[in-house]
Amino acid sequence: MELIPINTLKNGIRVIHEEVSSPISHFGVVINAGTCDEPDDAAGVAHFVEHTLFKGTKKRNSYQITKRMENAGGDLNAYTAKEETYFHASFLSSDYERAVELLSDILFNATFPEKELEKEKEVVIEEINYYKDSPTELIYDEIEELAFTGHPLGRNILGSKKSVRHLKRDDIINFVQNNYTADNIVLASVGNISTDNLLKLCNRYFCQPITTSCVRQRTPINEYAPVQVKRHKSISQAHLMLCNRAYSIQEDQRASFTLLTNLLGGQALSARLNMTIREKAGLAYTAEASYTPFTETGLFTIYVGCENDKVDKCTELVFKELKKLREEKLGTMQLHIAKKQFLGQVAITNEAKINELISIGKAALISNKVETPETYSLAIENITAEQILETANQILIPEQFSSLIYSKI
Repeated sequence: MELIPINTLKNGIRVIHEEVSSPISHFGVVINAGTCDEPDDAAGVAHFVEHTLFKGTKKRNSYQITKRMENAGGDLNAYTAKEETYFHASFLSSDYERAVELLSDILFNATFPEKELEKEKEVVIEEINYYKDSPTELIYDEIEELAFTGHPLGRNILGSKKSVRHLKRDDIINFVQNNYTADNIVLASVGNISTDNLLKLCNRYFCQPITTSCVRQRTPINEYAPVQVKRHKSISQAHLMLCNRAYSIQEDQRASFTLLTNLLGGQALSARLNMTIREKAGLAYTAEASYTPFTETGLFTIYVGCENDKVDKCTELVFKELKKLREEKLGTMQLHIAKKQFLGQVAITNEAKINELISIGKAALISNKVETPETYSLAIENITAEQILETANQILIPEQFSSLIYSKI
């Protein structure tokens, strides 16, 4: 197996880099800390930290942080997930040092000024309002709550209005101190710089004193029991979500199930759910499937948006497609096309190098090893029809699916 090398700074922070010849480069900090690491009395703090790290450092105010990359034509951004937080910059390759220094300043020197914290609470509350008014966004959050009831993975990333308003500066500082440790940090880079020169920059700006090891313990994954929920909402279109737990990021079946998910409901118009529900039956505009692997488990979801009186028919067609995958092994040509289509979509996605940065950063963080694109492609090519059939019969079990419906009838 060919791997992309991972280097380690003297303070324990890891660095992974892929050199590409491009006028645009990307550098980011990936933190092994997300929503599932929050204390029960500080819901939303991981996401709030992501926001407030940009609100001032020992030498910059929030305006200076924002303009530092924008004045050079670059972009600075961040987002929070259930198990990780990402901070990243995209910039002209000549501005590598500017990006590395700025992200270092944010990570090590954030001051979390009280005045800025109170303003940012209102910003996050407006973000919560936005999601509540967007059923296609909200239903994805709520299906996770149903799939992981009683576990931190089911917690909404944004928190609630009440929990955000109750966050204190000490909650933020404690979360950073407990989670932003050297063993929880990976510096990821995809750009036009040599590994040696990047390491010089990382040693200059990131090799600062930092707590070495994280002592927090994540909550063990709990038992899953399927539930069926219907919400009456005053909306023009009904929204249907189905889900089941799936493979973790560490399990070997993850690759074959990723391929299966793409075949069933990926981006291609020829994906089975789209062909059956949209193209043949004309019942929906959107019919898609997704699979998210976590450290100890995973989540498989299916989403369909349709007329309120067409939910039952769409549900029937979904389970008909799942039954085919459980009972009918893919033919040689079907499997070949599925692989080629998937690998092509991966290549197109990674052409936006920021996606590749996030991918290699997360892999280094979780597994401490990152396969080269060639190695990953070979792994996909080696998947057999028998493996896909096996994963289908382990995950696509009708009795194990939870359902969530937003409808006005």
